[in-house]
Parts: sequence; structure tokens; C-alpha cells
Amino acid sequence: MTAKPTKAQKNSDDGNSPQSGEVKLLSGGNPQIPKGYGDGPVQAYIAAMPGWKSAVGARLDKLIVQAVPGVSKAVKWNSPFYGVEDDSWFLSFHCFTKYIKVAFFKGSSLKPAPPGKSKHAEVRYLDIYEDKPLDEEQFIDWVKQASQLPGERM
Repeated sequence: MTAKPTKAQKNSDDGNSPQSGEVKLLSGGNPQIPKGYGDGPVQAYIAAMPGWKSAVGARLDKLIVQAVPGVSKAVKWNSPFYGVEDDSWFLSFHCFTKYIKVAFFKGSSLKPAPPGKSKHAEVRYLDIYEDKPLDEEQFIDWVKQASQLPGERM
């Protein structure tokens, strides 16, 4: 039986994260990054995001860390996840052909709620396009609110 990593282990970069190099882009340009915990896999994902999306991904990551110091990070299902408890997540993002989709897992509880609705009642989305600037103040507010709600276990 393999033990799950602790929060401290998840947040450490132990050198087992993906190395820079050729990363396969899946449908829509989403990077295929192996599942992993900590900053290393998330940074590998961000570095592999195509075109303008990489700079936006880096900015999202920076804003999330700024809003929630000590945030836990992981890559699961080829997307970065952010949380405050072990295996409990409040946000993720994913590359699509023309935009980045940020998922707030308890987004319907945020005030105001992010604009994109989901087939899941609690989930709300924020779509970020190249030619439409991110409202960083609103994004930080949503991240802070989301981090204080119970996370999703995945």
C-alpha cells in the first residue's frame, strides 16, 4: 500500500517533477503533464501552455499565491489545482484553443459569482481570452473567498 503524500511533501519540489522539454499538447492546446503534487508540476504545466496562455498562467499562479500564502498545488487530469487542505481543492484552470478556463469549485457561493455557469450547480467559470484583460482585483477577491470555503475532494 502506497501512502499519500503529506501536505508538506506535496508543497515541496523534490526533483521528481516533469523536466522541461517536449510536452505533448492535447486537444485545444492543453499541456499533457503527469499527475504530481507541489509547485514543480504546476510550473511545468504553465511553461508548456502555448503562446500567450503561458504568461497568463504564470500571472494566475502568482495572483493565487499572493492571495493565499502557503496554497497547496498539484497537477491532476492535465490541469493545475489549488487548495488549502490535503486533497481538497478550490480552483483549477485548463487551456482551450482560444481561452483559459478557470474553475471555481464552489463558485456559486462567491460574491459576485463568476459569470460562467456549469452543469454542476456549485461550479462557476471564468474564461480568459487574449484580447480581454483579466480584472485582477476581482480575481484576487474570488480566490480569497474560494479558499475560505470547503474544498472539493478529488
